[in-house]
Amino acid sequence: ERDMPGAGPLTGKDLFSFAQKSCKMLDELIGQVQWVESFVTDSKVYCIYQSPNKAMLMQHASMSGLPANRIEEISTVINPVTAEKPAGP
Repeated sequence: ERDMPGAGPLTGKDLFSFAQKSCKMLDELIGQVQWVESFVTDSKVYCIYQSPNKAMLMQHASMSGLPANRIEEISTVINPVTAEKPAGP
C-alpha cells in the first residue's frame, strides 16, 4: 500500500514513468521480486508483488523512491470460483 495523494488523476505518461522506475529497480534485485500488478485510487496505489519476504519489498521501495506505507502477506486468495465448491476439510 503506497500513500500517494493525487494518484487518481495521474496521466498515462506519469504511470509510464512510475512503472519504468519500478521495473528498473526490480532488474537490480535480479529476479528476487516480481511485480504482478497495481491498482490506483485517488490517494493510494495498491501493488501486488511476489517476494521472498517483506524486507525485499522495503528494499525495492527504498531503491525506487516510492513509498511503501504498509506491506501485508497474502495468505489465501478467494474469488467467485471459491463459491462453487468448498475447499478441503
